[in-house]
Order: sequence, then structure tokens, then C-alpha cells
Amino acid sequence: MLPWNRVLRPLAALLLAAAVAVVPAATAQAATAPSSGWNNYSCKPSAAHPRPVVLVHGTFGNSVDNWLALAPYLTSRGYCVFSLDYGQLPGVPLFNGLGPIDKSAAQLQVFVDKVLAATGAAKADLVGHSQGGMMPRYYLKFLGGAAKVNALVGIAPDNHGTTLSGLANLLPYFPGAADLLSSATPGLADQVAGSAFLTKLNAGGDTVPGVHYTVIATKYDEVVTPYTSQFLSGSDVHNVLLQNLCGLDLSEHVAIGIVDRIAYHEVANALDPAHASATTCASVFS
Repeated sequence: MLPWNRVLRPLAALLLAAAVAVVPAATAQAATAPSSGWNNYSCKPSAAHPRPVVLVHGTFGNSVDNWLALAPYLTSRGYCVFSLDYGQLPGVPLFNGLGPIDKSAAQLQVFVDKVLAATGAAKADLVGHSQGGMMPRYYLKFLGGAAKVNALVGIAPDNHGTTLSGLANLLPYFPGAADLLSSATPGLADQVAGSAFLTKLNAGGDTVPGVHYTVIATKYDEVVTPYTSQFLSGSDVHNVLLQNLCGLDLSEHVAIGIVDRIAYHEVANALDPAHASATTCASVFS
């Protein structure tokens, strides 16, 4: 019998390394976002931007690091912006989004209620990166979120799971690997294409009535693969491929979420479609 512990250890390390690529290195040590910028619970939405924006980080992300660029981008445009931490595992600081995704969706439910109560708004808009663009769909579909959310904007969301550039396809060749992944990091296992979680999430259609959906993807995504699996089907869906807007945009899975102002311009368009403007390569300067 093969020494599976020795085999699984490097495989787990490989999966971990790939997943870490979802977010930048954790340099911020704060537990919450700066209250002077975002997560300011005294902020009241304006007539121009009547809904608060809730930012939902990706796997291995947190409420600060994932949004060091996008949160200021939105607050400077007059939005009340909030971000949460979800999917924490005991003994694992800073790196979140690892717990069961249905439980993470319940955390989002509580947070949205908190934001709506503080701001007095009837609905919120959600913007998520990677898992953070997919997980809210569970909240919308199964936890009553559709009544409290106007729009969901997913930046490189793994809506139909990922093969992780083929790595996930290796799991069946290592007996016990899938069980190990599921028990140690259920949030990762839930995102593998074909998982029970994703089967439930996508059964009966990708969307729910009353919510506006936008998906922003890059063809250079190396984490959510194939990148076309990110796109949604439905009557109120806007699927965007960055390279159709700017062929020079080389952003991959990390950059599209944490630094890409061309993607951010599309986020702004999705949040305020009545005042949308064309997104081009020049949007990097907007």
C-alpha cells in the first residue's frame, strides 16, 4: 500500500499554493476595514447612490486585503461601502473563505441585515471576487437574499466550479484526497466542479428573479478554469469578458480583483447603469 500521507501532503501544498493565488499576501493586520473609508456605519446612502455596497472577498482573502484598491475607488465616487470576513477556520488567522460555503452565505445574510439596518436602505448591492462572487448566489437563492439585494457583481466568480487548471481532476487518482480536502478545507472542496454544493446551487437555473447579475471575467484566469464557467445564464445577466473591452488587459485571476481599474469601471457601470459609460483601455485612468 502506498504511503498516502506522503503523497497527499505535497498535493495539499500544491492546492494551497494555487488557492493562495486568489488573493494578495496578507499584509494588513487589521481585523476590520478602516472606518474612516469603508465600513463606516454612520455613512448614509445618497440620492445618487441609494444602496450600500457590500464587498465579499475571495478564498483565502479577508475584508481588508482583497479591497485595498476597489473600496477606495467606490467610496471616492460617493458609495457607502462595507466588507465582511466569512468562512473562518479555527486557528487560521487572516485567511478566510475556507469554511462550508452554505455557512458562509449565512454569515453574509447576517452582515447584509446589519448594513441595511445601519444605513436605512431597503436593498444592498453585492460585489464579490472569486468565491465572493459565487457564494452570494446561495444567499439569494436559499436564504431570502433576493428581497434585500438589487445587484450582484461577480469578479472572476467560480459560478460553475473550477478544475483549477486541471489539478482538481487529479483528486480521484489519490484515494482519500477528496475526503481530506473536504474535511480540512470544505470551502475549497465546495468549489471543485461537480461538487454537491455547486450541483444544488445551480439546479433549476443560475439566477433568481428580481436581482441584476453581472459577471466580469478574464480569459487569462488560471484559477477559475475554464474561464467560461464563470458566466451565468438568465434573463437579467450581463456577462463581460475584459479582453473584449480592452485587448491589452492581461489581468489574471488575482489582478482582476485587486488592481484592475478597467474591471472596476465595469463594476461602477453595473452599480449605476443609468450613468454607465463605455469601458475601454483608457478606463485605467478613470
